[in-house]
Amino acid sequence: MGIAKLAVTLCLAQLAGCSSIPTMVPDMAMRPSHPVQLDGAHGPLTAKQSKAILARLKKNGEDTNIFDKHLALEAEIVGSPLVVGNKVELLVDGPTTYNAMFAAIENAKDHINMETYIIEDDEVGRHFAELLIGKQRSGVQVNLIYDSVGAINTPKEFFNPLKESGVNVLEFNPINPLNARNGWQVSRRDHRKLLIVDGQVAFVGGINISSVYSSGSFGRSRSSKNNTPWRDTHLRMAGPVVNEFQKLFMATWGEQKGEPLAPRNYFPEPASKGNEVVRAIGSSPEEPYSQIYVTLLSAINSAETQVFLTNAYFVPDPQLLATLKEAAQRGVDVRLLLPEKIDSVLVYYASRSYYDELLSAGVKIYQRQDALLHAKTALIDGVWSTVGSTNLDWRSFLHNQEIDAVVLGQDFGAQMQALFEKDLKSSRLITLEAWRKRSIGARIKERAARLWAHWL
Repeated sequence: MGIAKLAVTLCLAQLAGCSSIPTMVPDMAMRPSHPVQLDGAHGPLTAKQSKAILARLKKNGEDTNIFDKHLALEAEIVGSPLVVGNKVELLVDGPTTYNAMFAAIENAKDHINMETYIIEDDEVGRHFAELLIGKQRSGVQVNLIYDSVGAINTPKEFFNPLKESGVNVLEFNPINPLNARNGWQVSRRDHRKLLIVDGQVAFVGGINISSVYSSGSFGRSRSSKNNTPWRDTHLRMAGPVVNEFQKLFMATWGEQKGEPLAPRNYFPEPASKGNEVVRAIGSSPEEPYSQIYVTLLSAINSAETQVFLTNAYFVPDPQLLATLKEAAQRGVDVRLLLPEKIDSVLVYYASRSYYDELLSAGVKIYQRQDALLHAKTALIDGVWSTVGSTNLDWRSFLHNQEIDAVVLGQDFGAQMQALFEKDLKSSRLITLEAWRKRSIGARIKERAARLWAHWL
């Protein structure tokens, strides 16, 4: 973390006051009291159609209620619909994700909507800017949202060519109070990573626009600028659910009082592209609680066999901590895949301050070696998966706008499990016995960092 960003973080800590995550009682594991409703390309499906699709999604057709339980909580907790008919592609690391994004941008015919926490003035950032400028000049409308804190090290001059070409550029919650549009809410940040092309394709995940992602984390590849490969996960989605992500982008644009968007076909007639059931979840501090937080908490409480979490910044609140420990103690295979290396010293030690009680409860902790782990994913019972921008920390749950995709079904779950197991091969298992032999200095740093857990 750079000096400028550290200064802003400490400032945000003072401004955050005594915010807290509301106590949630996730008892949503029961079957719903009414039939689960699915949406397709042309709106809500009939009860018969929904029942047939859900039957195909159950684990190998076996008589199991695991899928039903997760479906029930998904149907009851979040307001956005479960949408069928989508094609979901799992993208691993920066090079693969960027290539897919570049291809989508180059094929754009109508509009490009992009929302990102970080966009840097480096090789990758400049390439994105060149592509966006080129498409704007060709008649494709480009709308860009970037976060003021996330891009604090990016000079304002970087955005001038974009604006001059006609790209509609919106700075989310400017740090400078003189530029504030909704009152000065410097603690509220837009941590989303979202790209939508022509209302047909959407990208969601953990990857920002930065050259640190220039190398893959498996095998040999071109080194990034700091010689440390970054490990991250993203999704490419096509199908009716793209409309839901488009609504989230539009809501942010409107809430931030951006200039009126040029008329375009932002919501084309949706068409079925695949067989995946997906829900778009956009969390915002303007809401009573973080939707992805409550959904994840409930899913873990409902877990029967496994909870596999991969996350870059793990600083759990008491409820999440208790939920993980309780799941392990009732026999669920709970595994946390966390980074060995991290770009924040405070988060590094705060995260490790929770290891002892988690390990004592039977939670397995793995640390990813030889790469900086930045992914934010979950796989529960092999049928409930999520990929997005949300970290497992107070900041994500209280102060950030986040965006995640929840994918239901065994087929995609199998892909997520294969990726998780591949990561484990490059990770080190932390044992309780070895952990308790760490140095006194490390313990002191952990205790000190934990005092800041609420604001990290």
